[in-house]
Amino acid sequence: MTRTKLTAAFLAGVMLALNGGAALAHQPYLRPNVFDATGRDHVTVEASFTEDVFAAEVVMRSDFFHVVGPNGDTPISAVTYLRDLAVFEAATPVDGTWRISSGPRQGRTAQMYQNAAGDWKMVGEEDGTPPPGAALVDVQSVTVADVYVTRGAASTEALQPTGQGLELKPITHPNQIIAGEDAVFELLLNGQPLANAPVTVFREAGRWDGRKVEADLSTGPDGRFTIRASDPGAYMTLIRHRMQAPAGSAVPYVSYSHTLTFVAEAG
Repeated sequence: MTRTKLTAAFLAGVMLALNGGAALAHQPYLRPNVFDATGRDHVTVEASFTEDVFAAEVVMRSDFFHVVGPNGDTPISAVTYLRDLAVFEAATPVDGTWRISSGPRQGRTAQMYQNAAGDWKMVGEEDGTPPPGAALVDVQSVTVADVYVTRGAASTEALQPTGQGLELKPITHPNQIIAGEDAVFELLLNGQPLANAPVTVFREAGRWDGRKVEADLSTGPDGRFTIRASDPGAYMTLIRHRMQAPAGSAVPYVSYSHTLTFVAEAG
């Protein structure tokens, strides 16, 4: 599937409801069986929603699973859907870096309101009951989950943004992140840097040691932020951004969620 088709599907308002009515508070993620695909012609990926990073809870369904690499953009259609997660293979036929993505998934329509601080909150999922007199607006959720794997020498084709929706552009190569060293990313909205956006970084090891959040950050004026993973292991960034929907959308507001799974290697 081409990037143009992905964008057209998003603007056309294709409705892909979360299986079982999963709450928007659930975080989407992709998790490959390996991040170093050297010598392999594919990786196997799980896709799910969770409230506890990398612990599959609600299956992720998407018509837009695809892989972007040195040989272009390839759709993934052979997906096995289980109750808690989806499983599929992403081909890595040549050396280089590959971005595996859910594509822009449109979820269910909900309502949100602005609290006293001016932050948008989802009704029934954040901050409890809306305050009396709060103005409720309809909102469409759009979720994207990405992960990168590299076969042989790293390349940069898969790191390039599409210029559509909420995207995370790696400045540091995502398969060359070292624990204890800075890794830099740039947050883009429709191809432009997005400043002052909150970013949460989760660590898989937190499921066992209790420190689930590695860092709470904000993007700078240039849309950039820096992660320094404290320990080797798997991590995930979560970014949510709520705003007016594009002209012609079925609802007036959109709630973007973007996640990136990565591994910090030992130095």
